[in-house]
Amino acid sequence: MRISKKFCCLFLGLLITACTYAQQQGNTPVSLKTLLNSVNRNAPTLLTDSAAIAVRQAQAAETRSSWLPNLKLNYQADYGTNNNVAGPYFGFGIIPSNSRGVRPESNTTTVSANVGVAALDWEIYNFGAYGAQNKVANSDIQVQQNQFADSKYQLQAYAIGNYLLLTELENFLTIQARNIKRNQEIRRSVQSLAKSGVRAGVDTSIAEAELSKARLNYIELNNQVKQVQLQLSAVSGLPYQTIVPDTAAETNLINTATGLDPLVIDTTDHPLINYYKSVYQNSLQRETLVKKSYNPKILLEGAVWGRGSSVDANDHFNSLSSGWGFDRNNYLVGIGISYNLFDLRRRQLKLRTQRANTDYTLRKLDEQKQMLAINANQSGVELQTARERLVEIPNQLKAASDGYRQKLSLYKNGLTDIIELNAALNILYRAETDYVQAKYAYSNALFQQAVTGNQVNTVLNLLK
Repeated sequence: MRISKKFCCLFLGLLITACTYAQQQGNTPVSLKTLLNSVNRNAPTLLTDSAAIAVRQAQAAETRSSWLPNLKLNYQADYGTNNNVAGPYFGFGIIPSNSRGVRPESNTTTVSANVGVAALDWEIYNFGAYGAQNKVANSDIQVQQNQFADSKYQLQAYAIGNYLLLTELENFLTIQARNIKRNQEIRRSVQSLAKSGVRAGVDTSIAEAELSKARLNYIELNNQVKQVQLQLSAVSGLPYQTIVPDTAAETNLINTATGLDPLVIDTTDHPLINYYKSVYQNSLQRETLVKKSYNPKILLEGAVWGRGSSVDANDHFNSLSSGWGFDRNNYLVGIGISYNLFDLRRRQLKLRTQRANTDYTLRKLDEQKQMLAINANQSGVELQTARERLVEIPNQLKAASDGYRQKLSLYKNGLTDIIELNAALNILYRAETDYVQAKYAYSNALFQQAVTGNQVNTVLNLLK
């Protein structure tokens, strides 16, 4: 009874594993190009960065409108007194009326008055400050657009890396499934030999332990596959269950790429370099803006106003109703120039700060160029090493496969023990996993070199 329950549990575990594997294999593989297209459309970070571009464009439109004049319309109707004395003063915000001359006596009779003013204030020329503001605003847009392009490029690299990792894990699952079948075959042989008395019963326990270990490894690998699928789903918007890599495309890519010339490294037009170039140019534009923002300003001033009062020209205080309407109308037009001499010092200090920032952005640009050059050299070495490993791996795989078949035959004929057979099986398993790792290392090194050298599209075009 215990043996029946044991076999039922083992059979149920195997069935669950097989169903899980079949379900994954039943999904239509998603090509790398399809995944990247979905990432470009649905990635949350890209949607945020594209909205940031719209913000910069709106700010640039606002800056272009900064030349508009100020035209203010004012009107007020007042009741109060007109009891003044002569003398100058600085305004404190609310300035009492000081119209008309000073009377010899105090007179606090209430009068009515009204005034309407249309005043124009227009900075018509500031020696290039408007143009400098617009160039900075356009430069801000360029920085944001290049940041978006770099984010898109880096996100592509992230998706490619996880896609290759998912391909490796799927290949590991395939190997583990074969390993489970081999262990099942060994267990059947052991059980048959044990029943006939050729082998000891302990061999059955060892075979069961190895089979259980293989199943546990499969469960762990399947969990890793789901974790990577979830990561890709977060940036692509695709349901994670549908993200099944095209493992055949990896083999085609390796076979195609190994026969091609080395990739041409193009770091001068790399999205990351373009971003730092635009940051540097933006800082230069801000230097120009600092220089021109403290230039003199030529102003066009104009005003038209009307005024009425219940006090007439002979200083008679008439009825309050006579203060309505405009008795006098005036206009004033003038050209003025404004310049603050202390702006010379302010300009010097602010320009020094901005030049320090420009020097920092230039050094940052040079740093990124050097880092890309170093990464390009490293990826080249990794690619060469991975290519050499791929050439040697088939020898290991063939020898391990032949050794396992020989050991299995010897075991079935009673010429070796279970320990040596399991050792041969482990050697074969390690050779198969080494082959998968070698393919992943080559594909990953190829794409790393493509990402560093701005040649991702070139490699993607190799995928059929």
